[in-house]
Amino acid sequence: MRPDWLTHPLRWQRGPVPWAATARGAAGMAVPLGLALAAGRPAEGVLAGLGAMFAGVNDRPAGRRTGAVQQAVPALAGALGLLIGTVGGWWAVPLLGAVGALSGAISVTGPVASAAAVQLTVLTVLGCGMPAPLPGWARAGCYLAGAAWLLLLRQLTTHPQPLHAERQAVAAVFDALADALDAAGTDRAESARRHLTAALDRAGEQLRTDHAHPLRTRLAAASALCEAGVALLHAARPLPTRLATGPRRLATAVRTESLPGPLPVPAAETPATAAFDRAVLHAALAFGGVPGAVGKGWGVLGGASGMGRNGWGFGGRVSGAAGTGRGFGGGVLGVAGSGWGAFGEAPGVEGRGWRGLWLVGGPGDGRGRGRWWGRGWRRGVAGLVLGVRRGAVPGVRPWGRAGRAYGVRVGVCVAGSAALALGLRAGHWYWLPVTAAFLVKPDLGPLFSRVVNRFAGTVAGVLLVAGLGPVRSGPWWPVVAVAVTGALIPVAQRHFAAQTAVITVTVLAFVTTGGDRAAAPARLLDTTLACALVLLVGHLPGLADTRARVGQRAAHALRHTQRYLDHVLLTDRQEPHPADTRRAELRRTAYRTLAQARAAAETAAAELRPGTPAGPDWLRLTAHAERLADAATAYAVERDHGAPAPAAPAARTLTRDLAAAADALDHPGPAPVPPPATAALPPELAGVAAEVRRIRALATG
Repeated sequence: MRPDWLTHPLRWQRGPVPWAATARGAAGMAVPLGLALAAGRPAEGVLAGLGAMFAGVNDRPAGRRTGAVQQAVPALAGALGLLIGTVGGWWAVPLLGAVGALSGAISVTGPVASAAAVQLTVLTVLGCGMPAPLPGWARAGCYLAGAAWLLLLRQLTTHPQPLHAERQAVAAVFDALADALDAAGTDRAESARRHLTAALDRAGEQLRTDHAHPLRTRLAAASALCEAGVALLHAARPLPTRLATGPRRLATAVRTESLPGPLPVPAAETPATAAFDRAVLHAALAFGGVPGAVGKGWGVLGGASGMGRNGWGFGGRVSGAAGTGRGFGGGVLGVAGSGWGAFGEAPGVEGRGWRGLWLVGGPGDGRGRGRWWGRGWRRGVAGLVLGVRRGAVPGVRPWGRAGRAYGVRVGVCVAGSAALALGLRAGHWYWLPVTAAFLVKPDLGPLFSRVVNRFAGTVAGVLLVAGLGPVRSGPWWPVVAVAVTGALIPVAQRHFAAQTAVITVTVLAFVTTGGDRAAAPARLLDTTLACALVLLVGHLPGLADTRARVGQRAAHALRHTQRYLDHVLLTDRQEPHPADTRRAELRRTAYRTLAQARAAAETAAAELRPGTPAGPDWLRLTAHAERLADAATAYAVERDHGAPAPAAPAARTLTRDLAAAADALDHPGPAPVPPPATAALPPELAGVAAEVRRIRALATG
């Protein structure tokens, strides 16, 4: 079996062709460069083209607001780099070292901050080393103009239906849950569950800047449904096929803004399936107020009069009765027959059985619009850029152990490569430190894989430009070249070598516009030197240890998992409540940070580690932590349906052991002996206790 560090450079991401981003990329660089050449201002055209190029690299699938943040924040960071990159000669070395250290530290906080850090470093290098007859403010302005042009193209070419991307993201959660239910009890179950976690994370990112839209209500309903689904998946047994039908119809309803239609009749085979059926009910109530019809099965009525028979009837502003089935209504005027009655704004009428008050705003609820710059939107932007969330557990921050290690690694590589480049030549020395800045970022993938792909991509790009020699004589060939490469950037991002080849051709076209027509051989030499330097520095003792990078991420995830477990075990339960927003928030944060820890562990597993300490088995540790979160979720559902609560001392022993494991990852050393449990745990918590013991053994071993 080949090692991961050897096979990782060959991995290619798959997915549909982003045609809209391809069209934007074709016009993004070519238009400003062509206009500048026509006006006789090539320097301004190159800077605007660079702004459009980097904005194109950050042009990823997202809604209007989220996409704007993903492109605008890194562009502002790049403009800042051009503003401060005004020193020349050897004075640039300490400046680039400081900027590199700051950028590396910032990178740990999230993907948008990481993209901004890369642009800050790269554009500071270009400001210091790229000759341009313009002051710093003018260079920054041209750069921002190019980025703004691509951002404008994005707004113009985004799907005309409002919140289309957000709606697709929420629908993808229901689809991913249905896929996970279908895969239960098979070898596809683990990957399907992780796909479900990723879908929830993407939907949360999409809607983070729109705090009061009805889609958030439907996402909350999807999250509650996923909790009940995880309880089913935890049993690791094949499930009835009817269970996946409801989520799929809810996904279709989200995409088409319609009612779900007939849903499968509930059949409470087990308490877990009963909980799932009830969660489907509450997810269906999130579509209240939409005109529709009732059918056989679960009938969902919106603004209609009628009767629900042979199933469950749900209504928004329903006038009439739900007969032999179950009656649920939001704003109901009428009587619910024998069965369960769940009423919002009902005038004193309810059925027998479980009573819940859960009122959901319909799609016509326009709250939140016009609050673009309100407190909620600003908090959402902070979450996108810095990963900051209200009430977050202190963990992965720029000044933490991981941030300091990142900062030292990036600062040393960028400053060292700048000094080496200045020692080799006085002019056009920027390529070597720019290459180092792209390679050294540990959050962008395994170092060895990136070095191999960077070298291969650069060679391919240089050879392609050399092969175009006969057609490079005209003054307009750079415009044609950047139009083609701009269209290829969104597709080429699926593999780092392909992306490097496309960007190499783009940059050589820009350099040719600036008057340097023999840059290709020097670029190849600089790339070779940068790859060697980054490999050397990246494997120095202390900088290659995965404890700083992965350990702090794993500790952060364990602390969030501990908070979730603490809430599940120690919070009093009076009756099932579908709107337990605190539990939902803690659960989603735990799963999101666990997914981030797993991504870091997978990157560390693909690193080349000659002679460095292996550290804990990060993949096993994160796998057990994910199973712990699943077991805690299953127990939460069971406790909602009457499972006994643990004694407080025994519950605190569990959460204390999990906190001790997180502390051991943050501060390696002799582990204290865990205190004995003072009370027995109920049998429903056997899986939780076993996973906690395994995690502590891996963290302290």
